[in-house]
Amino acid sequence: MTVRSRAKPLVVDVALGDRSYDIVIGRRLMGTLGGRIAALRPGAKAVIVTDENVAQYYLRATESALGAAGMATSAVIVPPGESSKSFEVFEEVCEAIIAARIERGDLVVALGGGVVGDLAGFAASAVRRGLDYVQVPTTLLAQVDSSVGGKTAINSAEGKNLIGAFHQPILVLADTTTLDTLPAREFRAGYAEVVKYGLLGDKSFFVWLESSWRNIFEGGPAREFAIETCCRAKAKIVARDERESGERALLNLGHTFGHAIEAACGFSERLLHGEAVAAGMALAFGFSARRGLMPEAEAERAIRHLAEVGLPTEPRHIPGGLPPVDELMELIAQDKKVRRGMLTFILARGIGAAFVEPNVDQRDVHAFLSEKLAEQ
Repeated sequence: MTVRSRAKPLVVDVALGDRSYDIVIGRRLMGTLGGRIAALRPGAKAVIVTDENVAQYYLRATESALGAAGMATSAVIVPPGESSKSFEVFEEVCEAIIAARIERGDLVVALGGGVVGDLAGFAASAVRRGLDYVQVPTTLLAQVDSSVGGKTAINSAEGKNLIGAFHQPILVLADTTTLDTLPAREFRAGYAEVVKYGLLGDKSFFVWLESSWRNIFEGGPAREFAIETCCRAKAKIVARDERESGERALLNLGHTFGHAIEAACGFSERLLHGEAVAAGMALAFGFSARRGLMPEAEAERAIRHLAEVGLPTEPRHIPGGLPPVDELMELIAQDKKVRRGMLTFILARGIGAAFVEPNVDQRDVHAFLSEKLAEQ
């Protein structure tokens, strides 16, 4: 597959009727943000929610772009990292939006990675019973996944993303030049979500990633093609199942194990979300093979690619190790896909063939994890 650079931005439509919106992907797009928003919401004011790290690089450019379109702006800057997805920071953001005199006809701009997008989107869903918001994702993980689809949330002490709402943005603007300043570890963690789309439903994409991942990491034309492919895949799934009553659950491949691992690590820099997802996908494929759903060699192929790019695939790769299996099982039991106490996992019959498996016996999961943890 030959991928060439494109001069014009790519546009992916998220088809949700009168709530449809565009995902615009390309380099040097930040300067167009004000004009795009003004065309959607003429006369609106905006509050920009960002974190301290992103603000250093992109807040001024964002304010300038909005100002050039005649938009009045204010900014809310939160600490970087998963700890900002808390009740305390959520309250601060909501109060700051209200203090900025943002009205129902105005909007919130989420400028940052997945943490900022989830936090700002949830605040937008709640303040004045719902404000419009725009996602301006600045990380690979956010550009391919968390900025699209309207899932917004903060974390509970009991688990990841347990307090939130479905609230769709009116625009996603993915300026891929922001990835040039992304730390290597953050980019690698985001790549886990790229691989996820191949593993769950597109084997040809996974095969292409096996040979093209270096070009993606280097910032070649494969990078924007990969982002577009992921966004198109997610947009189609969201359009068919906006509130995750069926097919959309497939997007949680690796997340049941991954969220439990992330919670066990205290939602800290010890383990980034994408790293937890990578470890979770490796466990999901290993568990699928253990249940006889796929050949062992197929699972090993998927896990080998994750390891090749430097992502964690074994409990021993988690800094500090993992807690006892009973503690992990308690965290898994808090997963949002649990129904009447029964575990639901996203498993696979092969690469590109994920499916939802309800009513998984906890004893099977316990035995599998016990064996994996014994290898630490």
